[in-house]
Amino acid sequence: MSHEVLYELRGNVALLTLNRPEAMNSVNEALSSALGAALELAASDPEVRAIVLTGSGTRAFCAGMDLKAFARGESAEDPEHPEWGFAGFVRHVVDKPVIAAVNGFALGGGSELVLASDLAVAGRSVKLGFPEVTRGLVAAAGGVIRLPRQVPRKLALEALLTGEPLSADRALDLGLINRVVDDGEVLSAALALAESIAANAPLAVQASKRFVRTADEFGSDWADDIWAAHDSVIMPIFTSDDAREGAKAFAEKRSPQWKGR
Repeated sequence: MSHEVLYELRGNVALLTLNRPEAMNSVNEALSSALGAALELAASDPEVRAIVLTGSGTRAFCAGMDLKAFARGESAEDPEHPEWGFAGFVRHVVDKPVIAAVNGFALGGGSELVLASDLAVAGRSVKLGFPEVTRGLVAAAGGVIRLPRQVPRKLALEALLTGEPLSADRALDLGLINRVVDDGEVLSAALALAESIAANAPLAVQASKRFVRTADEFGSDWADDIWAAHDSVIMPIFTSDDAREGAKAFAEKRSPQWKGR
């Protein structure tokens, strides 16, 4: 694994750490390739049930795109996998839950990494924001797509058009992050959240995430097409070995032993 992203297994949790502290963990081509490869490794490892993404150091989770590299004409995508998008992450589809452990400011592309994550834990001093317009750019790594879907449209537009940052508490109020903790407790809180997910049946967890993503493609929750898609993703879980094990463990008053099948 490249030194731009550190990869560590913590039980059934894969910890991915952006490792360019000298550049505020900003995203260049090398980091994009490394993060995309790390995410792919975690996604393909049957022992991994949840993924945590964080940044090295304490100042920045991710300062977004490396503007110096951009000025040199360098890409912020993996050249071998442009379909994975910015940082090898924002369009990289994986079924396992991804939790952002935001341990410093997250601006521009850094906030877009948070938007692309399934859950997020942030320190009290964290700032999130989309300052691209102040540099003649646009929040093109999912910001203009995902922010209006995750917060009310007028508030999304305010953040995107002014470039002004949001505090962690404000982001929590808006639902952009799940929990705010003391700055020194971000990683431990994110790992605890990941472990609580990893303790559950992996097929059920992954199917839940997969359908929540799929549901965005449909309209009314009363229409036949969304229920057909739902049944194709969800109902096979009820005939899995894990489903039988969950019921048996409940009846026998013991902890279930998941097999992922």
